[in-house]
Amino acid sequence: METRERQSGIKSQLDETDFASRKLKVPEHIHTGYERLYHCQQCGKGFRESVNLKRHQLVHTAERPYKCQQCGKGFTGSQNLKKHQRIHTGKQPYKCQQCGKGFNRLYQLKVHQFIHTGERPHKCQQCGKGFSRSADLKKHRLIHTGERPYKCQQCGKEFKSSGELSSHHRVHTGERPYKCQQCGKGFNRTGDLKKHQRIHTGEQPYKCEQCGKGFSGSENLKVHQLIHTGERPYKCQQCGKGYIRSADLKKHQRIHTGERPYKCQLCGKGFKSSGELSSHQRIHTGERPYKCQQCGKAFNQSQNLKKHQRIHTGERPYKCQQCGKGFRLSDGLKIHQRIHTGERPYKCQQ
Repeated sequence: METRERQSGIKSQLDETDFASRKLKVPEHIHTGYERLYHCQQCGKGFRESVNLKRHQLVHTAERPYKCQQCGKGFTGSQNLKKHQRIHTGKQPYKCQQCGKGFNRLYQLKVHQFIHTGERPHKCQQCGKGFSRSADLKKHRLIHTGERPYKCQQCGKEFKSSGELSSHHRVHTGERPYKCQQCGKGFNRTGDLKKHQRIHTGEQPYKCEQCGKGFSGSENLKVHQLIHTGERPYKCQQCGKGYIRSADLKKHQRIHTGERPYKCQLCGKGFKSSGELSSHQRIHTGERPYKCQQCGKAFNQSQNLKKHQRIHTGERPYKCQQCGKGFRLSDGLKIHQRIHTGERPYKCQQ
């Protein structure tokens, strides 16, 4: 009897040892993370499971098989689609304990909490810059390496992130999935839609430190600041004229070349820029999407709305350097300056 119990105890110990060894051996590569058998042929990234590799490869092909029924946006995985759908439902299950702000994804809450703590745990080994998200650090590292792993299959252009590639693909497809609820204008990026919506709301969160002028986008502020410095980095090789923005230089060069690549489908008139064409097309449609919030007057160009709004605000941004008088429009300033210069440009031919 005693011998049988001793043998049973030994067997039990062996079984436990064998189970423990199997328990450790099976998931060893999962805990260490070293064994990544499945590698992407395009960027070399490794994965532990073939299904993860397949999902990753959609980043390079730009395929988005999971579509949102409400806005048409596509995703590489079903989980990403579920998270996206919370934008439409308004569901925000993750709440910040400090300020009460809600988020539809847990990682968004975690990143947000760094605002309160000031923590930036992800550091660049080359320059020491810190980031609250590992994804932002990865993008930043590409500045040092110059790597652009995401390539467009249609034109060969390369990008630092899959998001930039996805936005670029819409240039080829013409897709503009992000629509303005007020005027119906479409955009291929959410950031561009947000900037556009500030035209309707009048919000100008980016302020110039020198003159206090506000702008709806950070890029517009940067361009404006060159007015104060006098810098015009983009020079025309034919006439030497300088511009603050490269886009303005491109438009100017069409004066020399005579190129008018943007054609109106209704009347055939050509334009130097897509913006000029869009404004022209409103002559045919009668559309006036830019409304003044104070008096309701509508305009077919955002610039005309801005000029009009100065009637209500009393703003006179164009100042005469000689006498300090201000004007609502640049044309008004030019006409006024002739008082000081004595210029009389309009001659009677008789």
